[in-house]
Amino acid sequence: MNIFKFGGASVNSAEGVKNFVKIVQSFKDETIVVLSAMGKTTNALEQITKDFYEKSDEVEAKFLELELYHLHITNELFPNKEDVVYKKVNQLFDQLSNYLQKEPTLDYDFDYDQIVSFGELLSTCIVSEYLRLCGLPNIWVDIRTCLKTDNTYREGKIDWELSQKLVPQVFGFNNTFVYVTQGFLGGTITNQTTTLGREGSDYTAAILSYILDVDKLSIWKDVPGIMNADPKWLDDAEKLDRISYQEAIELAFYGAKVIHPKTIQPIKRKKIPLQVRSFINYNEPGTLISTASKQMEQQLPVFIRKQDQVLISIRPVDFSFILEENLSVFFALFAKHRMKVNLTQNSAISFSVCADRSERRLKDLQDEISEHFEVKYNDKVELITIRHHTKEAVDRMTKGREIILEQRSRDTAQFVIV
Repeated sequence: MNIFKFGGASVNSAEGVKNFVKIVQSFKDETIVVLSAMGKTTNALEQITKDFYEKSDEVEAKFLELELYHLHITNELFPNKEDVVYKKVNQLFDQLSNYLQKEPTLDYDFDYDQIVSFGELLSTCIVSEYLRLCGLPNIWVDIRTCLKTDNTYREGKIDWELSQKLVPQVFGFNNTFVYVTQGFLGGTITNQTTTLGREGSDYTAAILSYILDVDKLSIWKDVPGIMNADPKWLDDAEKLDRISYQEAIELAFYGAKVIHPKTIQPIKRKKIPLQVRSFINYNEPGTLISTASKQMEQQLPVFIRKQDQVLISIRPVDFSFILEENLSVFFALFAKHRMKVNLTQNSAISFSVCADRSERRLKDLQDEISEHFEVKYNDKVELITIRHHTKEAVDRMTKGREIILEQRSRDTAQFVIV
């Protein structure tokens, strides 16, 4: 049994969907396809959510733009306008439109999940029907019915016990050998939609791999495999042919975009190999992630850049020091306001955090911390991480740049740069 996860870039056009079908058709094993939203649909739905919550007049125009994008792809794939796919796609857009006619709730994250989830529902609907049109019968699965989470909206925590009961019942391969389902989405026990965190489709594929004991998980990307830098950033990036689970976890933790941070742990526990492959050159082997062995190559320096960061500095307003009890309070507040912490550093009188920037969450966090501490921050900074750093690698990243915070260990160097 195979599980294939395809990202949005693989199906961002009619030609992309046709190429996707060629890949799936070239494999004869039982297969589960986990799919992301098409192209930049998630970004578009995030903006619609923001406008909806702020009651902006832009909602309708952006909704129509998104609808036209999907209908354009559908029209190119399905020449027969009576095909059932048109009814299904229109029903999904009707459901989304109806939600956008309502008043926002008082919970932004809840509204986010209900709206943004339509990206995956639309992509899997179109792709499943096109597979059928190409002579490949398949079953479309609403993953929300079997992958259960708590009600932590936008960061749904998996209910492993319940999901392990439900998932095998749904993916039984009794009447088909291909399933198409959504990444990123989950459902509560009361059937409310949740999402698993940005880029969570990889995590979905890993969860299904763990529960169903698959032979291999393949994640198809628009790059040759795992590179030692984002090739859109550094044009001399090189492919890593094989890395260990531990190294993949480290890279994911520090923000390597090719792998979601939660993806590796489930497959590591059952030693399920993960192959990161290119959907453009789909006969190439890509990068294999598996148990460490003597054949693992010496690692190249790996460069990871996280943009749109904020460096927050916290100081006492009196003559006190930053003590252990202060740190526990700070981390609790960052967790409460769901600020993703990427680096910390503390001294006797200050505590600094580099975190993903969220204007709304930052304001709420600052308001609460400012009751007892002085809070200052540097906005829109970059966090550069170098795994297996060398002097040449550090010089390349920092030359001519202002470093406002630096940390180094034996294997990793990090720099917060203006």
